[in-house]
Amino acid sequence: MRQIITYFTDDDLYKFTMCCAVIDNYPRAQVKYAFTDRDNRIYPEGFATELKKQIKYLENVVITDDETTFMKRRCPYIPFWFYNFLKGFRYNSGWVKIHQDNEGHLSVEFEGCWSDTILLEVKVLAIISELYYMMTGQNDLMDMTEYYKRSYDKARKLISEGCTFSDFGTRRRASFAVQDTVVKAMSDCQKDLDDDMGRFVGTSNVYFAMKYDLTPIGTMAHELICGIAGMYGPQMSNFIAMKTWAQTYRGALGTFLYDTYGWDIFSLNFSEDYANMFKGLRVDSGDNYEQLMKIVEKYRSLGIDSRSKQIVFSNALTTDRAIEIHRFAKNLCIPSFGIGTHFTNDFPGIKHLNIVIKLTAIKITELWNFYNDTCKLSEDAGKHTGNSAVVKRFMEILHLKE
Repeated sequence: MRQIITYFTDDDLYKFTMCCAVIDNYPRAQVKYAFTDRDNRIYPEGFATELKKQIKYLENVVITDDETTFMKRRCPYIPFWFYNFLKGFRYNSGWVKIHQDNEGHLSVEFEGCWSDTILLEVKVLAIISELYYMMTGQNDLMDMTEYYKRSYDKARKLISEGCTFSDFGTRRRASFAVQDTVVKAMSDCQKDLDDDMGRFVGTSNVYFAMKYDLTPIGTMAHELICGIAGMYGPQMSNFIAMKTWAQTYRGALGTFLYDTYGWDIFSLNFSEDYANMFKGLRVDSGDNYEQLMKIVEKYRSLGIDSRSKQIVFSNALTTDRAIEIHRFAKNLCIPSFGIGTHFTNDFPGIKHLNIVIKLTAIKITELWNFYNDTCKLSEDAGKHTGNSAVVKRFMEILHLKE
């Protein structure tokens, strides 16, 4: 079966920016990750064997000079020493354990140095998604000509409504070719409608940003806060994460993902200095409207005009949902939208995979003989990720209700 990932930068920007921050602040940290299929899907017979082959193929994927040159030009906030690290970086299939049970359920785990394994998540999720459609024959039902037109129309609607938006669809894309089609269609639409109020600003995928000369979009994921919570506890993990991020990027990449442990504890950590430093927040779970109003009220309580702050919405968005939120939010903040699966896996009659890979345990140095468990809590009921006992313990620590 053909190799699915062939470009080193066929990955989301936030994996590189977090990797840099991890090396800068926690260079000896060791971690564990686990895969979750929220639909408890049955995978085709032999899927684990083919997935192992694809992970092995990653060992021959290295960053090129063209990719490095592009990132230096488009991502000036990343220190140049980091590119020396990437030039020497090699994937190791030994970091990954894969198993498929007799019923067909899939198990995937990573373990290793945080700065190494952090670059696996998005690539492995993209591989699992595309491999599933290849092995079930559903990729043969995907008409790229028609999908280009549909993607162009989505971009046209968003741009005409004044929405600022980007593609966040790498992790659960139907295929590399599908995301390529989406980014090309939306880039073409932006050029055609350049005088309109809205804007397609780029993609989270660094390779496609390079291919179409767009801006790579992204900052951080829940993983950073989860890791810090495992080392130091969830009460101050947001505060420590903000401090860590500021030390590495000095005010750049200033959109903070606040919902790892819910609004309440984040709000207590979100002091005036960081509220002023960070240009905005990202809403990734919960009711978008309720979350926005909590954010607006918090800024007002700190004497900050919320209309000067960017709020990025990325919670299970569709084109229509983003337009509705934009109409509501445009006089309260500077809204923008990161849209994922709706862009890169939206075919009639084909159900997208509901899959994630989350950090589950961490130790601050390889010298420790034990890991500390961690988890992610969500503003969406039923979407907490991690061992149930760990989730319960974190909720008790934070005084959260079931």
